[in-house]
Amino acid sequence: MPRFAANLSMLYPEHAFLDRFAAAAADGFEAVEFLFPYAHEPSELAARLADHGLQQVLFNAPPGDADRGERGLAALPGRESEFHRSIDTALAYAQALRCPRVHVMAGLAPAGVERAKLLATYRANLARAAQQAASAGVACLIEPINLRDMPGYVLNRQDEAHRIVQEVGVPNLQVQMDLYHCQIVEGDVATKIRHYLPSGRVGHLQIAGVPERHEPDIGELNYAYLFGVIDEVSAACGWSGWLGCEYRPRRAAAAGGTSAGLGWRPR
Repeated sequence: MPRFAANLSMLYPEHAFLDRFAAAAADGFEAVEFLFPYAHEPSELAARLADHGLQQVLFNAPPGDADRGERGLAALPGRESEFHRSIDTALAYAQALRCPRVHVMAGLAPAGVERAKLLATYRANLARAAQQAASAGVACLIEPINLRDMPGYVLNRQDEAHRIVQEVGVPNLQVQMDLYHCQIVEGDVATKIRHYLPSGRVGHLQIAGVPERHEPDIGELNYAYLFGVIDEVSAACGWSGWLGCEYRPRRAAAAGGTSAGLGWRPR
């Protein structure tokens, strides 16, 4: 069975953020991920991980000015200095949390900028960010995101993400394959797992039910089948990554909160 990591930005909203570590550990999770750690001191987060025997497996680099709606800087021409400072910040947290992966967000396409220029900026920034991260033993991940949830996001398709990783050509630049986004944009998820997981370019998987982004046993994707595909392919190719549970609990407001919706996991 795949190894599941609790996404603490989405799971356990019935608890204050710092209390979600204990809640995840109590439910049997051995690893966690979250979106952005920067509202908290690294030492505070590291202590929560240690106290509850949890491994941090992923978080996002700073997205730019989130209050203005920015969703990453990597593909934005003219923001290169700010972007590389943000990677320095992310790597400081990664080292403090012993986290081996950082998601580097591409950003929203600015009006009037040609896509070719966005992609050239993206590749150059990723190459330098991966070089920064390599010295810290950290992988940089890029994630295709659907345009319904994030209109204007630069990177949307699995094939383009893998092509960019191949073009940049450094081993610690990988793809974060979110099956929720993949289903919305492209479908044919099982075939894509079989195609991309053996490539060595997939650093992390994420899951959520489609279309509402609730528990994986709700919606149109048959995750019981997909988990079997992941097990089969992993056994054949040696993939040993984590599956981030990045969904909004439908039952969070009900008795038992997030924990009440975890019945899909033992099944």
